[in-house]
Order: sequence, then C-alpha cells, then structure tokens
Amino acid sequence: MAVDQAKLDAFVGKMLGDVGAAIGAALVIVGDKLGLYRALAEGGPATSDELAGRTGCAERYLREWLAAQAAAGYVEYDAANGRYSLSPEQAVAFAEEGHPAFMPGFYDLIGSIIRDEPKIEEAFRTGRGVGWHEHDAALFHGTERLFRPGYAANLMSSWIPALDGVQAKLERGAKVADLGCGHGASTILMAQAFPKSRFVGFDYHAPSIERARAAAKSQGLGDRVRFEVASAKDFPGRDYDLVAIFDALHDMGDPVGAARHVRETLVPDGTWMIVEPFAYDTVEENLNPIGRIFYAASTMICTPASLSQEVGLGLGAQAGEKRLREVVTAGGFTRFRRATETPVNLVLEARP
Repeated sequence: MAVDQAKLDAFVGKMLGDVGAAIGAALVIVGDKLGLYRALAEGGPATSDELAGRTGCAERYLREWLAAQAAAGYVEYDAANGRYSLSPEQAVAFAEEGHPAFMPGFYDLIGSIIRDEPKIEEAFRTGRGVGWHEHDAALFHGTERLFRPGYAANLMSSWIPALDGVQAKLERGAKVADLGCGHGASTILMAQAFPKSRFVGFDYHAPSIERARAAAKSQGLGDRVRFEVASAKDFPGRDYDLVAIFDALHDMGDPVGAARHVRETLVPDGTWMIVEPFAYDTVEENLNPIGRIFYAASTMICTPASLSQEVGLGLGAQAGEKRLREVVTAGGFTRFRRATETPVNLVLEARP
C-alpha cells in the first residue's frame, strides 16, 4: 500500500502529542503528591530555588519538573525573571480539590492502570476477568477524587430534582440505599443534604467500606448513615424509597440480577436512580474525546470487573441508554427514562 507522506506526518504529529501527554502523567502525579501545584497556587510565581524553599524538595528535580510542566502548558513561564506560575484556570485544575474541574484524580487512575497492565494483558490471553479488588489501590482513591466533585456539583442541584417526586420524599424523610458506594462520597453527600432521611451504602469491597465508615464518622453523621459489605444482588433491607447506583451498574457481572433485586427491595412507588457514563448507542457516535477516555477505562477496569463475576455480561462503560434500558426492564422495571444528563453522565430513572 502506498503511504501518503503528508498523512503519515500528520499522524506521527498526533502521536507525539499523545506520547507527551502519556509520559507526563507521572509528573502530574508527582506534583500532586508533593504539593507542588498547591505551593505555586498559594505562594505565587517562583523559580525552582524558591519552590524548593517552599516545599523542601530538591531544586534540581524541581527545575526539570517545572520546565516539563511549562512545555505541557500546565504552568506558565516568565522568561524575563525565570519564574513559573499557575494561571487561575490551571490552579483550579491542579490545586483546588473539590472543584468539578480538578484533574489529579484522573491521573491517579492512569497510574493504577499502568501498574495493572500485566494483569489485563494476561486477561486478554485467557479471557478471565480482573476484579475491582485486584487493582492497584490508587484506583480506589483516584475514583473518589475524580467523581466526588461532579457529584457535589450536580447531585443536589439537578440530578435529584430531575427525578419524579424524589426530592420531596428525601426532605420529608426517606430510606435510601446506595449500591457500589465505594468510599461513600455519594452516600455522604446525600445524607448531608437531607438530614431527615436515612442512608445505607453497600459495596462488596471491604476496604472501601472501612474507608466510607471513617469518612461518615469524621462528618458527624451518626446513625443516619451506615455502610455494609454486600453486593448489588444480595444487599439486605426492604422498603427503600430510593435506590441509587453511581457509575457502577456497567461494572457488574449480572446487572439484570442486580436490577431484579433492586426491584424487590423498593416500596411500590419507589425510584431507582442510575448514574452511568455518558454514551450514545453506537460505536461511531462515541468516537470522540469522552468516548476515547471511557472506552480506555472500560477496557482496563470496567469490562474486566464484569467478566470476573457471575454471568459476566460485560456491558462496558459505553453501553448507551438503549442497552441500559434493556437491562433494567429485564429486571422487572416497567418505567424507564433519561431524567437528565451532563457531558459525562447519563442520569436514568427506573420505576416499578
């Protein structure tokens, strides 16, 4: 096949940009862990010597790190005085934890993915799954850091209000289960917003449940919030007014079985809120920057997690609304709709 040199040059140029982003991921993790971005944001412009004085890190390493960050466009460089700084936008992205645009949680995930690559490579060869619990611990921490700001920004302001009658129930006092709760960020946010309601978070990953319990205790939520080790197919309790699941249904081996169990635990007029990664229904519609991220994460994390469990349906993180509807209605729900959305999430409402 004849090679078009101009197209090859353009493709190599694209790849060089991708390589630069990939090789720089570790530098973002280092800067986050050592507080380098925070030191620049809080202390203002600095040379490598000045940043060394603020952070206690070795100047020679900081000199190289700062130059790499400037080349990436992650910090600003003033050649006239040799100082580096963060623009207001860069400071939000790298130093303002809790802001929806805060990015280091993504890089924690990237670090875990790279460290777990041998396990996934072997899974490609054997077809077996890789459970959530088998991943590097940075995945659990990074997932919380990545998702919590988005939940904080959207859950009470738009997602719950978009559900039919749910906010009023929560304000009066409701019984709520949060499935696949991880470190408990979503459960705790809801409990803080609705003090008359009671919440229980379930996750099969015991270390995450321990972390969630500690977080709830630190927030002084008392007995209104508790966390238990259980799967979505066998979590205990009945008569829940609301069952929620955030970015986790597609990770389950038997999401139809989970849907069936959720249906059995709801009150007759109860609601199941399903938050999933945003996706269209066809591959070609998802060939965009968001789809690129979600397909990659799905290959390395979500699909292996599902394949490690019973049934192993392997929905993947880009299942799309049509496929999710099929799963939910197969579990016995008769009403299903898209309640709202963000650029990165679908918020779906299922009713008995």
